Amino acid sequence: DYLFTSDRLGFRNWQEVDLAPLSAMNADARVMEFFPSTQSEEMTVAFIERMQIQFSEHGFCYFAVDVLESGEFIGFIGIAKQTFEAEFTPCIDIGWRIAPAHWQKGYATEGAKRCLAFAFDTLELDEIVAIAPEVNKASIHVMKKIGMQKDHTFAHPLLKDCPTLVNCELWGVKK
Repeated sequence: DYLFTSDRLGFRNWQEVDLAPLSAMNADARVMEFFPSTQSEEMTVAFIERMQIQFSEHGFCYFAVDVLESGEFIGFIGIAKQTFEAEFTPCIDIGWRIAPAHWQKGYATEGAKRCLAFAFDTLELDEIVAIAPEVNKASIHVMKKIGMQKDHTFAHPLLKDCPTLVNCELWGVKK
C-alpha cells in the first residue's frame, strides 16, 4: 500500500522486510561516501524506528521507496524533521539514499519532486530545506534540479570531527 506514487516510484511507510536491503545499503562504502562512516544493522534498525515514529507523529518521514514496475525496494526519499543545533533548526529537510544499482536513473530527482509536492500540497508545509556536504556534488545537483536555491554554507555540528564533510550547504525552497 503506497501513500502516494510518482511515475515510476511508490512511497510507503517502513516494514520489517526493508531492514536487510537498507542494512546492505548502509554498509556499502559507495552509498555512505558522504557520511562519517558506514552503518551497522543496529544503526539501521534505529533509523527505521525513528522514521516510523516520525511518520506516526507527523505523517511524513524519509519514506521507503519501491520501483512500481518491479516492486523492488531502492532506498529512501522523503522529508524529515531535523533538530540538531543550528541557526535554521528545527526544520523539515528532504533527503534520499538510493542503492547503487539504481543510480543514474533519475529516481532521486523524480522522487524528491514528488515528495516536495506532497509536503506543499498535502501537508501544507511552507518551506523545505536540504543539507549536503559541499563535496557531495551529486546531491547538490539534485537540489538544483528540484528547484531549490542555495542559502549558505555552514559547519555542520554533527560532522565537526569529519574535516572533509563538515562544510555543508543549506538549500531551500518555499511553497
